[in-house]
Amino acid sequence: MIQLQNLTLRRGAKVLLDGASVTIHPGEKAALVGRNGAGKSTLFALFNGTLHEDGGDFAMPAAWRIAQVAQHMPETAEPAAEFVLSGDERLVHLREQLSKAEQSGDGIAIAHAHGDLHDAGAHDARSRAEALILGLGFKVDELQKPVNSFSGGWRMRLQLARALMAPSDLLLLDEPTNHLDLDALVWLEGWLQRYAGTLIVISHDREFLDAVTRVTLHIEHQKLTRYGGNYSAFEELRAQQLTLQQAAYAKQQEKIAHLQKFIDRFKAKATKAKQAQSRVKALERMERIAPVLADAEFQFEFKEPANLPNPMLAVRDAVFGYRAEKATKTEAAGAQQTGAAGQFGLKPELSDYATTATLHAQLAARGELPPEPQPGDRVILRGVTRTVMAGQRIGILGANGQGKSTFVKTVARTLPLLGGQITEGKGLAIGYFAQQELDVLHAGSTPLEHMVRLARETGRDNTEEAREQQLRNFLGTFNFPGEMVLQPVGQFSGGEKARLVLAMIVWQRPNLLLLDEPTNHLDLATREALAVALNEFEGTVMLVSHDRALLRSVCDEFWLVARGGVAPFEGDLDDYQRYLLDEAKRLRELAAAQNTPDSIAVSTEFTSAEAPKASQPTLNPAEQRRLDAQRRQQLAEKTRPLKRALEKAEQRMQTLGAEQTALEQRLATPLPPAEIADAGRRLKAVGDELAALEDEWLRLSGEIEAIEQTATPA
Repeated sequence: MIQLQNLTLRRGAKVLLDGASVTIHPGEKAALVGRNGAGKSTLFALFNGTLHEDGGDFAMPAAWRIAQVAQHMPETAEPAAEFVLSGDERLVHLREQLSKAEQSGDGIAIAHAHGDLHDAGAHDARSRAEALILGLGFKVDELQKPVNSFSGGWRMRLQLARALMAPSDLLLLDEPTNHLDLDALVWLEGWLQRYAGTLIVISHDREFLDAVTRVTLHIEHQKLTRYGGNYSAFEELRAQQLTLQQAAYAKQQEKIAHLQKFIDRFKAKATKAKQAQSRVKALERMERIAPVLADAEFQFEFKEPANLPNPMLAVRDAVFGYRAEKATKTEAAGAQQTGAAGQFGLKPELSDYATTATLHAQLAARGELPPEPQPGDRVILRGVTRTVMAGQRIGILGANGQGKSTFVKTVARTLPLLGGQITEGKGLAIGYFAQQELDVLHAGSTPLEHMVRLARETGRDNTEEAREQQLRNFLGTFNFPGEMVLQPVGQFSGGEKARLVLAMIVWQRPNLLLLDEPTNHLDLATREALAVALNEFEGTVMLVSHDRALLRSVCDEFWLVARGGVAPFEGDLDDYQRYLLDEAKRLRELAAAQNTPDSIAVSTEFTSAEAPKASQPTLNPAEQRRLDAQRRQQLAEKTRPLKRALEKAEQRMQTLGAEQTALEQRLATPLPPAEIADAGRRLKAVGDELAALEDEWLRLSGEIEAIEQTATPA
């Protein structure tokens, strides 16, 4: 077990822990939580031996093997599978011993080496390494790609896989979800739930902590407190503790005031001096209860948009992806222009609710056509037709590599449209938070300089809100007080940089927010502040995130980016997690059907727990056919009325779906106010009826499935 007794821990001159005592038992999975700068990473340094205690006692079994994710970016041409496999250092050492024994021709040493390798799990080591890589979102054809051919985020995934590959008794994970998509995150949760060793994890993802941990260690005011339960249980227990502490503090203050009043009144009277002195001693002996000092909560809000075009965007038969290198250079400037008009070289005002027909006519008159994919282009999504309405809260779902970021980047105008049209509403103002947004901040510039530059780029540098004091006040609301606005951004933490990017987006007063993994560097308090701000935002939100708590809180509908297209996802996040498991099963079966060596790695991780069913007694063929026919007849009689009702519901849903699409397309064109109102009312009625039919469809499908499962022989 890990034991801390009256521990003092410093980082430089700053005391992070003072008199901390806690015990972590073998096999426990603990979350380490606390404000940024409280000392979480420093405590990890104590656990892994790179830092020593400044006072008190720290004890951990000397034989424990420790695994953690290396923070440096790997630079090697080694294939991805070999890089992860070498995370098992004992296996690497034993293979070196075998190689030496074979070179020397020592038969006994060779035999011992083979035995040791078997005990170390060499027989399935490669398949385990490949399963880790594939589980974290890589494709089968990437297993042999060199490590340095991947981007930074993907290399960090390989570092995580390498840490999981290492046999360990203690696994230390510091923000393991930062570079993961939701599908990889769900897989990691399952892997950690099966992990047999002791786990200590730092994370700002509450649902991840709830799924994986059963103990919470909280650092606050230089103290370390252990709570039984996951993060949600910790929040409840802590709230109760603070309430009790505040009540006890108030009661003690009343008692102190009463004693002090007696002392002040009677200390000068000879007859009461003895009683007064005894109360003085009682006050001195009293162990004071500390008042509850709540940390100041971070809050912000998005400004009310200047206008709300409706619809905001109309995407028609669009093709998303990446231009060939030659085309990219010539179109880079065009991609920065406004929306569809910018893509087609038209003046911005021509994009205001321009219909496809009008747009084609204008382009034809100029001898131009809408963009089409060119030879060499890498097409990710094709034939996308969607409408974004004012006030929508859309969560963008999709497995890794399916095109979520490509879709958002193109809507945000940072990538050119390869084909089709994106028509923007008049006055559309996009606030875009990119996954790599922190990298585009100028490390040598201060927050104030960033705001001044932003005001100049948006043409608002001569307005009242762009005056230096106003900008300082604005930055102060995002926790950049005083002289902090004059510090270079390069000295900031990831969370501070993310807050600055949010501040810059808020200042621009957008009416459409495109957020691609905005929470990667945010702590729990800032994530909650972002969720509150997004829920109060009057514009439209399109959100890509692996933070399920944020998605649940903010989004009321989901779009699924999958298999080369974008479509509505009928369900919630729990349904989506089931979809991911089904999709993973489909891909495993596909790989197994191909009977490739790599398919072994895909299937090993998921089939190890499956056991063959016991053999059943067999009947003669004639009797078996009679029983099967009887079962089919009984099943048909039970399900026939349900299937008729299901077919009727499906036909009505198809009719309503076509009407809904037609209404959305009609609303995307200029219409008189009365027709807009009529179409809007009908669209709402169609949506309500569709929702009711979908509920009925689910009920009927469930009943049919239950009957069929009951009738199916074991």
